[in-house]
Amino acid sequence: MSDTKVYLLDGGSLILDGYHVFWNRGPGGEIRFPVYSILIEHAEGRFLIDTGYDYDHVMKVLPFEKPQQTKEQTIPGALGLLGLEPKDVGVVFNSHFHFDHCGGNKYFPHAKKICHKLEVPQTCKPEPFEMLGYSDVSFSAEAAEARGMTDQLLEGTTRANSTFEGIEGDIELAKGVKLFFTPGHSIGHYSLLVEFGTRAPILFTIDAAYTQKSLETLCQASFHIDPVAGVASMRRVKQLAEDHEAELMFSHDMENFKTYKTGTQFYG
Repeated sequence: MSDTKVYLLDGGSLILDGYHVFWNRGPGGEIRFPVYSILIEHAEGRFLIDTGYDYDHVMKVLPFEKPQQTKEQTIPGALGLLGLEPKDVGVVFNSHFHFDHCGGNKYFPHAKKICHKLEVPQTCKPEPFEMLGYSDVSFSAEAAEARGMTDQLLEGTTRANSTFEGIEGDIELAKGVKLFFTPGHSIGHYSLLVEFGTRAPILFTIDAAYTQKSLETLCQASFHIDPVAGVASMRRVKQLAEDHEAELMFSHDMENFKTYKTGTQFYG
């Protein structure tokens, strides 16, 4: 893995109303948007950024988001397309713990796990308006116990194998794999920059900006904890893209996602 490769693991899609995707701006009406995870093959190991949503959880708790997910769009299925299994991933980093970014964490009890130091405490005691966002606690025995939701835990999940290393500020996860703190959407949200030897870097906005339109208009999604911080993070993302001459990729932009490489295709 001497040359960095980035795979986008297609995790299916969900639906939100336009006024949730573009908070207080719209227009309204159903918008189907993609969900994906980012697998980085690197000289220092394999790193998985986020793990998508769990279909059964969404159908039970958020059926109005109308999930569409095939077997190959689950985390095990998407890795299987690459000839990999969850055990082949050494590090899982969660940008934040909204349900569509942590639903596959339960498949990685062996992996080192990293997140912002405030994200697990926030999941243990979310604000009332964050309850749906933080509705999947299957990634953390600590969070499940704190909220009386241990029924979500996969058999064998314990505090010992679902404990996270907490970080703060900007960090380099591996050489050329940089995490930038972009709070607002959640208390400990991160965006991701990946550098390559032969092409422009890619800056993944994650949920600092759902779509290209979101970033261009500084209009964040309605699921947030601090809208002022969210706008500041959008401005930071714009500046980071300019400073690094990076290609931007958005988390929930179906029009752009259709042009992204997925499956066995990769960036590198």
